[in-house]
Amino acid sequence: MDLKLLLISLLFGIICYSSAQQEGNECIKANVKSCGECIQVGAKCGWCTDPGEATSTRCDELESLRKRGCGAAKVENPRGSQRVLKNTPVTNRNKGADKLKPEDITQIQPQKLTLSLRSGEPQSFNLKFKRAEDYPIDLYYLMDLSFSMKDDLENVKNLGTQLMLEMAKITSDFRIGFGSFVEKTVMPYISTTPAKLLNPCTGDQNCTSPFSYKNVLKLTSNGRKFNTLVGQQQISGNLDSPEGGFDAIMQVAVCGDDIGWRNVTRLLVFSTDAGFHFAGDGKLGGIVLPNDGKCHLENNMYTMSHYYSLSSEVILENSKLPDGVTITYQSRCKNGVIGEGEMGRKCSNISIGDEVSFTISITTKQCPKMGKSETIKIKPLGFTEEVEIALNFICECDCHKDGIKNSEICHNGNGTFECGACRCNDGRIGRQCECSTNEVTSEDLDKNCRKDNGTDICSNNGDCVCGTCECKKRENPEERYSGKFCECDNFNCDRSNNKLCGGHGRCECRVCICDTNWTGSACDCSLGTTTCLASNKQICNGRGTCECGTCKCTDPKFQGPTCEICPTCPGVCTEHKECVQCRAFGTGEKKDTCERDCSYFNLIMVKHRNELPQPGQAFPLMHCKERDADDCWFYYTYAVNNNTEKEVHVVEKPDCPEGPDIIPIVAGVVAGIVLIGLALLLIWKLLMIIHDRREFAKFEKEKMNAKWDTGENPIYKSAVTTVVNPKYEGK
Repeated sequence: MDLKLLLISLLFGIICYSSAQQEGNECIKANVKSCGECIQVGAKCGWCTDPGEATSTRCDELESLRKRGCGAAKVENPRGSQRVLKNTPVTNRNKGADKLKPEDITQIQPQKLTLSLRSGEPQSFNLKFKRAEDYPIDLYYLMDLSFSMKDDLENVKNLGTQLMLEMAKITSDFRIGFGSFVEKTVMPYISTTPAKLLNPCTGDQNCTSPFSYKNVLKLTSNGRKFNTLVGQQQISGNLDSPEGGFDAIMQVAVCGDDIGWRNVTRLLVFSTDAGFHFAGDGKLGGIVLPNDGKCHLENNMYTMSHYYSLSSEVILENSKLPDGVTITYQSRCKNGVIGEGEMGRKCSNISIGDEVSFTISITTKQCPKMGKSETIKIKPLGFTEEVEIALNFICECDCHKDGIKNSEICHNGNGTFECGACRCNDGRIGRQCECSTNEVTSEDLDKNCRKDNGTDICSNNGDCVCGTCECKKRENPEERYSGKFCECDNFNCDRSNNKLCGGHGRCECRVCICDTNWTGSACDCSLGTTTCLASNKQICNGRGTCECGTCKCTDPKFQGPTCEICPTCPGVCTEHKECVQCRAFGTGEKKDTCERDCSYFNLIMVKHRNELPQPGQAFPLMHCKERDADDCWFYYTYAVNNNTEKEVHVVEKPDCPEGPDIIPIVAGVVAGIVLIGLALLLIWKLLMIIHDRREFAKFEKEKMNAKWDTGENPIYKSAVTTVVNPKYEGK
């Protein structure tokens, strides 16, 4: 069963691999009819101009064309290219060098190039960017002159000179300008009474009339002039807290001529202590038209009111790409670090004088209509310098130029013979344009080339030429397609041992025709029984059936190539005991002949019994427990694996009975004797104490019972004389 599963898996893998190869070959799958269509399928596709080739096989992968014998001279394979038109190096100059005009400073390289693109083939080029040292800078100071900014104005009056000194550390070409803003000059943002329009401040404060935006000083390199004009500015007033700063910023950005912006680094310093008016706020004052983004300065006044830290990152941006064109970026930033931000378009922490590079790849997936050239531009975000790239598209092969119109080869001039094949005129079809669509529709012709409505034309293995299939040729001349619809072949039959039909048959229309004594889908099943004979000359030892030259044992206890091995039968442990002893422990009756008699199994030693194989594995096994001459028990398992190899796992340390420990025994006996002696002494002492106490008690009792005779002796006279006082009355 396992062998069958293996064969089925192998055959399935081969079929899937073959199908994947066919599906993965986009050149053949496209089924194109001309060289121009072929090269647009992908960069791997080439077109064979050999007139003897069928149209369906002309467009193929380059390696396949070479193996089929289509020489390099007959293969059309145009490649993309690139040409740099302007490549001015980035400017390298130090601070203090001779001044250059902004237009003479280059920060990006190259500046202009042309790419010829073929579908699916990327064209890559390197773009270098370097922040130029001593690059000109224009700085415009835009300040809020509402009343709350009165104290700040005093500080700004001396700002020009200080900025000039600080910016001189960065560049020798610095210009500064000044502008101011207050508020939209309509109610309810300001008071429109005549008195308030002249002086919007209260009390004795003198303020200038409110205004939306005023360009006070055009960009200049004269710092003293900046101080002078700023010193003449007066504070104004308004009614609400937000200010009209956005209007002022818009005018500073779009009024280039009035502000004096150059094509250099531009900085805007915005100074305010309040928030902004947001979109829609103007409706409160009756302003319904949004800002049009245009300049509205007259005499430096806005008429449509109804840093020291420079940019430290470089981000590339491109103009709109044509349909089907894609672009990718890979940045190499400072110290060779690969940038990852903004999809490879960004480098951060870039200082003046640092140089970074980008690898830019441009790919097209299709040709535009009429092969029209396109132009795109790439530039660093916030900079004016840019790279101009002209894109040309390769939509036709070179052999297309040598085509012969109305060639006799194409059936009496019914087509153009180009790149080794006929490109038929309208109304004609066929390899040589021999059929007319007026006589029969192409749908009817295709129908004759389909096996049924759900299949491909000629089974996708040939061309339908005027209603008849012409099968493709294979790289290997011994392989061929056949059949009315090219549905048959002699190379897609089942395989065994990587041989077609197992080497025991032939492939006809994807079916194996097996030789005598062989059967099966891959002719890999032998009908002979010689390999199934056991040592007793019985087929499979009488315990199985012979299938495809291999025994299938019907008794689960038996296994092996001829069903003769029974690892779980009784007596197995005893049978292998002596060999296990001699190989594992070097003991037993066979220790002298061990190498000769006991090398038929693989010995594997384990440390503990729980490491022995357990039942339920892929093959049966027997657990054994045997005793040796020293009365020691040793444990092992005997098994035959799927490869009919015998394996014996043995616990490396036998369980042997342990002898008596003399010291504890002697110590125990001595201790016992001492303890018994002490016990006897204690008992004797106790008995003596009890006996003495009983004798003493008996003595005391006898003593108490002794009485003397009190009879008087008539001769005895007491020595005591008692005198009684008659006067004593007992008181």
